[in-house]
Amino acid sequence: MAEINVTPFVDVMLVLLIIFMVAAPLLTVGVPVELPKTAAGALPTEQEEPLTVTVTAEGDIQIQTTPVERGQLITRLRGIATERASDRVFLRADGAVPYQAVMEVMGALNAGGFSNIGLVTDIGGPALDGSDPSGN
Repeated sequence: MAEINVTPFVDVMLVLLIIFMVAAPLLTVGVPVELPKTAAGALPTEQEEPLTVTVTAEGDIQIQTTPVERGQLITRLRGIATERASDRVFLRADGAVPYQAVMEVMGALNAGGFSNIGLVTDIGGPALDGSDPSGN
């Protein structure tokens, strides 16, 4: 019998994999230091929920899930900006919304105190080189 029996080989490899997965975090070595004591508290680890502004295909604007009139958008944003620690906001706009309408909302976001604006898109669209990553 000159063939290798693969089943015990796979079993040994899985056991070694588990051993290395358990041992890897233990191999990180830190320099032992005595840290000074201060009155400062720990930094918050949980970040607040990101603010999302949505422009629907009909041109309606929503902050999170609350509809907002265009004339009151900047006022509402300024009020929200004073309560938030972060100036990060995500802007979602339907693909049918004209570019000018999206830019007007971005201007309102900036005027409302949010300078860190992220545009939200879906993945899987065509690339500029004409290729289609979805395989169609």
